[in-house]
Amino acid sequence: MLTRAPAGAGQGSGQGAELARYISPAGMEALRGELNTLLRDERPRIVEIVSWAAGNGDRSENGDYLYGKKRLREIDRRVRFLTKRIEKAIVVDPAQQPRRDRVFFGATVTYATERDETRVVTIMGVDEADTVRGEISLVSPVARALMRARVGDEVRLVTPRGDEMLEVMAISYPPATAGQG
Repeated sequence: MLTRAPAGAGQGSGQGAELARYISPAGMEALRGELNTLLRDERPRIVEIVSWAAGNGDRSENGDYLYGKKRLREIDRRVRFLTKRIEKAIVVDPAQQPRRDRVFFGATVTYATERDETRVVTIMGVDEADTVRGEISLVSPVARALMRARVGDEVRLVTPRGDEMLEVMAISYPPATAGQG
C-alpha cells in the first residue's frame, strides 16, 4: 500500500492503471474490514460447516458439504482479490488536497448538462464508488471529462449518443482536519 500526496491525484501521465489504484482512507478501511470479516468470521464458520457435513457420509449428495465447498472457493477468491487490491492501493486523502480550485480525486463537483440538468457527483476510487450515494469512479467517462477542470470551465463528455458539454458549477472537498495543510 502506498500513500500519495493529493496534489498529484488525477494528473500527470500514465494515469490509466495507476488511477484505478487510488482509494480514500475510508475506502481502504472498508476493504480491510471486509478482508478481516472474511478471514476471522465467515471463513472459519464455513470451514466448521464443511467439516461437520463431511462427517455425515456421502459427500456427492450432501448439500451442506457441496454448498460449503463452493462458498469457501468464493471466499478464498475474494480474499486473494482484496489482498492484492490493498497491497497495490494508493491512499489519497481528499481532505488534504491543496489545489481545491480544480477537480481531482475526492472532489464533489456540481455540473450542468446541455439539457440544463444539474448533477452533483463525488469522484472516488473504483472499489468505493457508489452511484446511489452520488459517487462515481475516478476512471468513469464523466470523472475523466471533469478532471482538472475549474469552476466555469466547459468540458466535453464523449458518450455513445455523441459529445455532450458539461459546465462545472462548483467544486468542493472534505474539510481539512486540524494540523493538515
